Amino acid sequence: MALIDLTQDIVLEDDRVLLRPLVPSDDAYLIPFVINEPDLWRYSLVPPIGEEGMKAYVANAIKSRELGKEYTFIVYDKQAKAYAGSTRFYDIQINQASMQLGYTWYGAAFQGTGLNQHCKYLLLSLAFEQWELGRVEFRADFDNKRLIAAMHKIGCTTEGILRSHGYRHDGSRRSSIILSILREEWDNGLNENLRKLLSDAR
Repeated sequence: MALIDLTQDIVLEDDRVLLRPLVPSDDAYLIPFVINEPDLWRYSLVPPIGEEGMKAYVANAIKSRELGKEYTFIVYDKQAKAYAGSTRFYDIQINQASMQLGYTWYGAAFQGTGLNQHCKYLLLSLAFEQWELGRVEFRADFDNKRLIAAMHKIGCTTEGILRSHGYRHDGSRRSSIILSILREEWDNGLNENLRKLLSDAR
């Protein structure tokens, strides 16, 4: 497996999207979402609430990167010329060549536009082709059918359900679906299938 240096500033981009490391001043771009679109975090275990909540969300994400636990990107939509949301690698297990990809959210105006597929292609290419990971895992609230459909569309395989394993922020119990993509699946056609999705969406 290739050396993974989480202190390095990683910038990923194609003709549609740019992902760069989250920095403290980015809360200015993200605060409008939490004020105007609070339902974006309906299924989130730890949602940012209000302006101070988003500032804390950004600060915690940056601190987690410094500790080598997570790597968070801010997402810029080149087509809309606007910041769209955020995504991150987490549960980073370098010795096992495995990470989770999640905490992904986009403003309502960016959903269903193909932006997510561009982001996932860039992130998965980094994970499998540069970092040489063996596995990327995804988790979602089992009730978040839209997100689950999006993960299946990019080629994720469902592994199972963790039943009632935690609380949502509203106090209700949550079951989580576990999905993954393996390196051999990526190498044996999934990467090409996802690239075709990007081409077809143009």
